[in-house]
Amino acid sequence: MPARVAVHAVTPATTRAVTCGLALVVALVSLFAGGVAQAAEKPTVKVSKAQAGTGGSVTVTGSGWRPEAILMVLICGQSEPSRGVPGGTDSCANADGRAVTADDKGGFRRELAVAEPPVPCPCVVHVRTITGPKADADTAFQVAGHSVEPLPREATGGRLSLLADGRLTGSSGLLTWFGAPPARELAVTVGNVGTSPVENPVFQVGTSHGVFAPRWEEQRWHGTIRPGREARITLPVDLAAGAHGDYTVSLKYGGKVLAEQPWSVGRPWGVTLFWLMLCLVVPAALFRLGMAVVDRARPEHPSAGRRGHGTPEPPARTPEPSPSTPAHAPSRSRAGSRSRATSASTLPWFTPDRDADAPRAGRLSVRREDTPT
Repeated sequence: MPARVAVHAVTPATTRAVTCGLALVVALVSLFAGGVAQAAEKPTVKVSKAQAGTGGSVTVTGSGWRPEAILMVLICGQSEPSRGVPGGTDSCANADGRAVTADDKGGFRRELAVAEPPVPCPCVVHVRTITGPKADADTAFQVAGHSVEPLPREATGGRLSLLADGRLTGSSGLLTWFGAPPARELAVTVGNVGTSPVENPVFQVGTSHGVFAPRWEEQRWHGTIRPGREARITLPVDLAAGAHGDYTVSLKYGGKVLAEQPWSVGRPWGVTLFWLMLCLVVPAALFRLGMAVVDRARPEHPSAGRRGHGTPEPPARTPEPSPSTPAHAPSRSRAGSRSRATSASTLPWFTPDRDADAPRAGRLSVRREDTPT
């Protein structure tokens, strides 16, 4: 029996569905390819002219930077794009650097005044990030009229390279809240990328506050790092007593900065509390001392020794005058009896039965007038 073949008609709805699916796939592939290209893109920097003299200017442009990143543009000596800036920013004209913010696409454009770096050329225009993930780029530039010297040869022995970003470990105690020197430990992982072992390397640890230059201190790490091996380096970091604010801890080896780590130090509020209490206690103590001196120096009253200090004397009792004539005595006696009766009647705990001058109940009294003789 002949085989039957089913034929389905292609409708316009099916065509539209297939077209939309293909368009979606193409969009996803383009988006993925663009993201990979953007991730693989490295920061670059260019200058409008390769040479300029002191007092002139050059236009610096860049691309591939992190969007909205804050960058620093500098002219550095004893450097080349392939080696970067070995001496760190110490070989750059830091006072004449300019800051710039990258746009939404990672590009920037900045006018830079030409200044002589503190070391001879060859020179580069060095761009690096100030905040966020670290990134830098260099391009060759010649400062007209500036001295030129050959670059120092790189050491062929052991070389240490940073393998992982450093971090500060440790915490502050109670004494730091009262002004004790803050202390931390800078821990980094380095590897020997040279051909010979590195024994007891000497590092330079620097601390800088704000825009000031770092203060470097040499510290030796005891140990040996063989070629192709790595080691965890831990170095102590100390600040001055009462230090507070935003600091930056830097690690340098062989004239090259290996790591930088921010350090935010809190204000020692215990010192402020101590001075506040001192300002309250000292005036109160002086006031009490002054009052005691005044009390001691004040002269005493002559009668104070007999009756005591501050005790008033009772008023002298005035004798009641005697009646000059017999006619006055009965009137005073009657007035006294009336006053006693009035006071007795007004007091609530006295009753008429207890009143000596009140007449007894059920008896009649006849008032007699005393006639003077």
